[in-house]
Amino acid sequence: MFSGCCGITRLICCGPGKLDRKIARDAADTLQIESHRTLEPVLKKLREENYRLVGLEQTSNSHDLHHFEFARRTALVIGNERTGLTDDALALLDDVVEIPVWGLPFSYNVATATAMTLYEYCRQFPEG
Repeated sequence: MFSGCCGITRLICCGPGKLDRKIARDAADTLQIESHRTLEPVLKKLREENYRLVGLEQTSNSHDLHHFEFARRTALVIGNERTGLTDDALALLDDVVEIPVWGLPFSYNVATATAMTLYEYCRQFPEG
């Protein structure tokens, strides 16, 4: 799990899902994992905690990841593999970033895109 490599200490999951401890390995023991039914109340709470809410999605207003400057206190919001982020969730975000692609299928899968985005965040804040 790339969360440990990127210094992530908190993971918030919304909707149905489960943690596979065989895949998560040590991350399951070092990561604060929260589970909630819906995303919108979580986003409002993160905003109250002074996080900049940045979604990873292709929209007409997305910023190119290669030219985006993250805030130090960023909450990266990742949508569903197939359906992405809802319009209601997008409306609550401060920014949306996307990763440019130059061929089919026009987007990376959610795990790859998340890893690439976290790497860019870490590149901008190498001190951890």
